[in-house]
Order: sequence, then structure tokens, then C-alpha cells
Amino acid sequence: MKIDKSLMSGSTTLLILSLLAKEEMYGYQMITELARRSNKTFELKEGTLYPILHGLEAERLVTVREKETDGRVRKYYRITKKGLKALDAKKEEWSAFTEQVNAVIHGASLA
Repeated sequence: MKIDKSLMSGSTTLLILSLLAKEEMYGYQMITELARRSNKTFELKEGTLYPILHGLEAERLVTVREKETDGRVRKYYRITKKGLKALDAKKEEWSAFTEQVNAVIHGASLA
């Protein structure tokens, strides 16, 4: 099933921080891992990923280091303590959001 890209736009930060919570990664590695873990539901383009990473770096949610591997220099991204706190907040926000969406689409009333 093809997912509407507009549904993904609000969750990309959550997805990227979740990947980085496990290990540091370089950009293309994040793209392939996200596609793999989501059964190719989430296939980010580099033009989408890198602006998000730059924003996360500006907010100090991730740090960047360069490392030479196989004759090429790659930028590796690592989540910071501030990034882990932001990830926890995003997870809580996502849980509350999905709970309310499910309540509406399944006709449940929480009141």
C-alpha cells in the first residue's frame, strides 16, 4: 500500500532521531535503514534528509563528525542528550496523536 507523503512529513524527525538513538549513522545509511525497517514504506530522498539533519544539528539534537572510509569522507551523525530528550517528547506526542486519530476513525469516545 502506498502511503501519502503528507502523512510522513510530520514524522520524519521522530524517525531520524529513532534511528540515531541506536547508533551513529551517515546519511545514505539512514536512508537505506529507514527503508529496510519500514518495508520500503519510508523512502527518503537525500534532498529531504539533509535539510532535516542540518536543522537537527542547528538545534543541537545531533552532532556531526567526519570519518574517512574506503577513500571517501563521510559525515556521521550522532544523537545528543538533548536529542534523546527531544526523541522522548516526540514519542509521547506521536502516541497521543495516534491515540486520538484512532479514536476518531474507530468511533470511540474517551469522554
